[in-house]
Amino acid sequence: MVEVVSVREHSNYRRVYVVELEDGSLRLATKNLTPGRRVYGEWLFNYGNVEYREWNHIRSKLAASLYKGIRELAIGVGSRVLYLGAGSGTTVSHVSDIVEHEGRIYAVEFAPRVMRELVTVADYRKNVVPILADARFPERYSLLVPQVDVLYADIAQPEQANIVVANARLFLKSGGYLYLAIKARSIDVTKEPDEIYVREIRTLEANGFRILDVVHLDPYDKDHAMVFATYT
Repeated sequence: MVEVVSVREHSNYRRVYVVELEDGSLRLATKNLTPGRRVYGEWLFNYGNVEYREWNHIRSKLAASLYKGIRELAIGVGSRVLYLGAGSGTTVSHVSDIVEHEGRIYAVEFAPRVMRELVTVADYRKNVVPILADARFPERYSLLVPQVDVLYADIAQPEQANIVVANARLFLKSGGYLYLAIKARSIDVTKEPDEIYVREIRTLEANGFRILDVVHLDPYDKDHAMVFATYT
């Protein structure tokens, strides 16, 4: 393991840290809510009696959007987050670190096999609520999810923006925030990604969202863009 030289909070994103290593490289990290435990084989860094987890921007689209300079990270201590497309819990676990014990992540995942891995993460991260459900039908989990501060969506569906809108109407508070990872090739492989991004953004704007920023995630995630918006 390369020795840690310093750790500082990111100048733009609270609760995200920049770890400087002895070889001169810099890594993003979050404070580990469950010291000693890894989620996806990430590096653990100890500095000043605090353990940090590397936030790998190749494995996490939210981390990639931070690398690409997205305007803001609107998730903080105590935030309630509805996460659509939670997968096995890679990014969920870092959001869990950020919101700490006071916050909650309502993690919706459709695939039972992947859900088993997510449940394992939730077993020791008590601020994660795993929900086996299809994000296209938010009414089916409406009794499990309260009003939330942030809606995060990373779903491989042809109607990504419409799914976000349906969930926002039920769960996202007025003035809340959205992060939508648009997967252009999951929507339409015959169209150019920029055309897809524009179409999805127009759907959001027509349904109460004000776009604050858009960043392309290339080269970390090809044909992906992260949309940051607020719900009015």
